[in-house]
Amino acid sequence: MISGNEWLAPMAESNGILMFAFTLVTLFLVRLLHVFYNTGKALRSTCMKPRSTLIVLGSGGHTAEMLNLLSVLQKDRFMPRYYVAAATDNMSLQKAQTFESSSNNAKETGNAQYMQIYRSREVGQSYITSVLTTLIAIVHAVWLMIKIRPQVYLQFLCNGPGTCIPLCGIAFVFKVLGIRWSSIFYVESIARVKRLSLSGLLLYKLRIADQVYVQWPQLQRMYPRSIYVGCLM
Repeated sequence: MISGNEWLAPMAESNGILMFAFTLVTLFLVRLLHVFYNTGKALRSTCMKPRSTLIVLGSGGHTAEMLNLLSVLQKDRFMPRYYVAAATDNMSLQKAQTFESSSNNAKETGNAQYMQIYRSREVGQSYITSVLTTLIAIVHAVWLMIKIRPQVYLQFLCNGPGTCIPLCGIAFVFKVLGIRWSSIFYVESIARVKRLSLSGLLLYKLRIADQVYVQWPQLQRMYPRSIYVGCLM
């Protein structure tokens, strides 16, 4: 015959596991709500020390827009600067190096580093094969983010979400887990007049980006949480 205590012991253990799991889920949801509530708000800082900055480059005209935007920033407040481009995009990093080596930035060239990351999906790649490349891109993004751990992300339009989404997603996870609180700024391309790109739409709808900047007033009316900044070119 099984005694009452022998019946109660497994039940107590099961209840303990359920309570522990419930507590973890509750804490996670509270933390998630805290991150969503504070996303987009100015970082509280008592000092004006430079912040490490990750700059994700697209290609072609998108890279030109980003470099044009960077030319008006106070670069002494954004360093070291980490330029990241897709592994298949060599021109963007070359343009970034030229930009950093220009006469106006010669003194700060040592504060810039250049890296490449795998795309989760190339243009024209099938969705089936993109599953594996997406996993590779995520692992690579995690490694890169642990290595850099930047405090500010200047995110710009890429050719689809293959380059920027893994990095921004990992940055958001870092926020939720309390590893690093970072700011993510997404500047939509001037080519986007009526609708956000897929990258911009994901970052906007999921509230991953702290601020989404657009260059057309009608685009801001369609996405009211975005910020209209006018033409940046």
